[in-house]
Amino acid sequence: MPFTAALFDFDGTLADSFTAITSSTNYVRGTYGLPPLPESVVREYVGFGLPNLMEQLVPTANMAEAVARYSEHHTGAMLTDTRLMPGVADVLPKLVARGLKLAVCSNKRVSFTRELVKSLGLASYFTAVLGPEDVGGRAKPDPAMLHEGLTRVGATTATAVYVGDMAIDVHVARAAGVTVWLVPGGATGKEPPAAAGPDRMLTGFAELIELLPMPPQP
Repeated sequence: MPFTAALFDFDGTLADSFTAITSSTNYVRGTYGLPPLPESVVREYVGFGLPNLMEQLVPTANMAEAVARYSEHHTGAMLTDTRLMPGVADVLPKLVARGLKLAVCSNKRVSFTRELVKSLGLASYFTAVLGPEDVGGRAKPDPAMLHEGLTRVGATTATAVYVGDMAIDVHVARAAGVTVWLVPGGATGKEPPAAAGPDRMLTGFAELIELLPMPPQP
């Protein structure tokens, strides 16, 4: 059955946000007297949500306080240090022109994701931009966010594909019963993406043009 919709992860899939995430993480670490971490280390912990990031990388902190400090700093840092991943700006409008419905499903704080989608010029392409806050705080790999995304775009598990870049994206898609493709991203995680068993490993974001033809018209 042809796909009529595509759901996307954000960090490492649509946007290279690792410089901004590293900057805000190191800001918080500095307030607790901890030395800065290289971006290569921070990338290993991206993708599981902000509370997890702070718990792992600022372990001496009060988590609520650390999250608040990160959020205050990130409001500015994310706008200056986030860039689109290669191919995204060209591909998304073509998918929308073909009639596909698109949504973002990210563990990033949803207020950040929505602001970035807007500032990066992507807002008009997405029917919905979702985060854990939209599903009672249930972050991926809980499948609730993908199920909500399917509802928002009017698709089923058989007519949508989820596009991410990490092993966690494979796990959430499997839990949701959705086909999953991975693009080369920047978050490394602790589990190799290919080892998680995605349905397809893409060579780049532009490959979506070949894989997502115009859905059938009613």
